Amino acid sequence: MQVTLDQFQQQVSELLLRHRSLLDVLSKYGQTSSAVNRAVAKAVTECGCIELNAKKQAFSVDTDLTAAQSVLENHMNGQLCEQCSDVLRAELGRNLFYMSALCNLLDINLEEVVARESDKCSTLGLFNMR
Repeated sequence: MQVTLDQFQQQVSELLLRHRSLLDVLSKYGQTSSAVNRAVAKAVTECGCIELNAKKQAFSVDTDLTAAQSVLENHMNGQLCEQCSDVLRAELGRNLFYMSALCNLLDINLEEVVARESDKCSTLGLFNMR
């Protein structure tokens, strides 16, 4: 069975007991975000399944936006191994849990947030640069 964002958000609402305070949820959301970053860093520095080769992007103001997609790099070589991928999925799941909890506390529908962002991406296309 595939779970919708609404179903997941409801499940989080039912399960969140200990950290019901907005400040608790904000700090846990930040903590889980840091854990995601740390898991990626460990995939590079401890496991080595991915490597980084960061350098200045070869982007010019004269470059066509469509062509920029093929010119710009992600600075990453390799692929996550199964173990690192599992760790990252778990950390991303915890992060999503606290994002959902934050939405619940602020009476924001997560599915609506995703839909709005998707609409914005569709409308703005390549001009949706951040």
